[in-house]
Amino acid sequence: MGERLAVVSGGGTGIGAAVARVLATDGFDVVVVGRRKDVLTDTAERISWDIGRPRAVRPVVADLTDPEQVSGVVEAVADRAVDAVVNNAGGYLGGDTGGLAGTAAHWRANLDANVLTAVLLTEALRPALRRPGGRVVLVSSIAAQRGGAGPYSAAKAALHGWAYDLAAQLGPDQITVNVVSPGYVADTEFFGDRMTPEGHAKRVAATLVGRAGTPDDIAEAVRYLAGPAAGYVTGQVLGVNGGSVLGR
Repeated sequence: MGERLAVVSGGGTGIGAAVARVLATDGFDVVVVGRRKDVLTDTAERISWDIGRPRAVRPVVADLTDPEQVSGVVEAVADRAVDAVVNNAGGYLGGDTGGLAGTAAHWRANLDANVLTAVLLTEALRPALRRPGGRVVLVSSIAAQRGGAGPYSAAKAALHGWAYDLAAQLGPDQITVNVVSPGYVADTEFFGDRMTPEGHAKRVAATLVGRAGTPDDIAEAVRYLAGPAAGYVTGQVLGVNGGSVLGR
């Protein structure tokens, strides 16, 4: 059993799985949370096998928009202190936007998936956060800073404001709260079948470094913020976007 414990939501694929891998490699025990049992189990077993530490990564199936299911994560943590909570669950949810009812449903779905999941998981684990030294990391999006995705942009921007409040609340306990805001990252499920070669090329051309991001790029930023070297960094938004949006 590792000395440190991390909980990673949306941990089955893409950025979440990459985060789980780097934290497990660094000696964390990791609980990966998501809605798809098979995907979570495969990821947990593969990472644990690869790093040679059986059950280093454990899956917990939960829909984090449901308060009752969030309790399953608390049960998995048991009486251990939680060193890092990485809120990565979310995504752009399409849907019927016809009429006010459709618009309301569309917005609620995106706010639930991207904001409520983070709020409920963090609040549920808040009493267990290590004091001092706990870390909360929220995974946002470049869309929060430049728009372009309607309710998804708004939901991710909401994480920034909440992070500032949470950082002020938890700072006296020397718990840090930060946001990682990825730009275009290939090799994830985010775009599904919506990405075209033209869309990919356009997004790469918007960077200053001439390439798409990878899940590992984002995981390395989370690794820093979740580790001991970032104890004096809190209430910050770290853009990892290849220069698509400059710091401000």
